[in-house]
Formats: sequence, structure tokens, C-alpha cells
Amino acid sequence: MEQSVEGLVGRYFPERQEEIRAFAQFLTTAGIERGLIGPREGERIWERHIFNCLPVTQLLPQNASLFDIGSGAGLPGIVIALARPDLKVTLIEPLERRVEFLKEATEGLDIEVIRGRAQDVKKSAEYVTARAVAPLEKLKKISWHMVKTGGALLAMKGESAATEMVGVKNAVLHEIELEGIGLGRIVELRKPS
Repeated sequence: MEQSVEGLVGRYFPERQEEIRAFAQFLTTAGIERGLIGPREGERIWERHIFNCLPVTQLLPQNASLFDIGSGAGLPGIVIALARPDLKVTLIEPLERRVEFLKEATEGLDIEVIRGRAQDVKKSAEYVTARAVAPLEKLKKISWHMVKTGGALLAMKGESAATEMVGVKNAVLHEIELEGIGLGRIVELRKPS
């Protein structure tokens, strides 16, 4: 990274610098101990896990509601909530041990945690995000009922994003480069009004 972590934290988390540092620390300790992130990920926590979640924030309008499905270690949901305190973020995770981790990680923050599988959740939000949850087609199947009319499913994807989009009607690829962060690929599926 050509810019310092501190500089990027100040830029992208102006109101929540202390909270994002605490979350990064929690990921590199409890997150590794409990197997939510790999043992070698500690030294790459900022660039590979936290900053990597920021490009999706560019697609979210002010004060939107958002469900992060398959939240796991809180990525991207907690990062989005700390970068964009105007959003109403809910984390959805089916596994009990991950839910416990998320509840500890969000203590004192205005972030709701729901235990459940995406396909079983009966609520809806304007936006649904997912990172490393499922291939695009399956992701749409399990989460489409949660996306409000006029809202969108925003799937964070890697280099294979364009390949995954083949055959998925109305999928739009956003390649977003944030200063000091690098390229993020988000596939958007908008629910027509």
C-alpha cells in the first residue's frame, strides 16, 4: 500500500476511526482464534479484508437500509456501517458461533445481528450485500425476496466477476477504484420498481 493505514483510516472512517481500529484488532485476535479468518490473515487484515470492503460504499445512497448476508466475520457489513454511519446495517448469519462473534464485535454500535439463513429471513432492505457467500445465480435465489422494490443486490466479487454474470439477467459490473485501496468489483442486480 502506497498510503499509510493511518492515513486511509482517517480518510475512509472519519467519524469512526477508533471503532474500525478496535474491529481490526478483534479480527486479528478473536477472529483468528475462533477460525473466522485464517491464521496468516492477521498481517493483511487492512488491505485484504477491511479496505477491500470499501468500494461497495460508493454505490449506497444516504440513509439507506442494508442487509449483509452471510456476514461471517462482519465483512463487509461492519466495515460498511463504520465507513457510512448514515446507513442502517443489519448483519445476517446462520451459524451460532459466528453470530456470537458478530454480537461481540458490534457491541456498542448501532448494528443489528440476526441469526438465520438468508432464504428464511422475512424482512427486507433497500440493499443486500454479500462477500464470498455464493455464486451470483445462487446468491440471487437465496436473497432476492429481501431486496425492496427499487433496491439492489450488491455482490462483492473477484476477478471472475464478469464470468459469473453470464446468464444472470440485468447484472451490471461496477469496477470501483478508491484512492489508496485499489480496484473493487461489485455486481449489481437492481429490482425494478
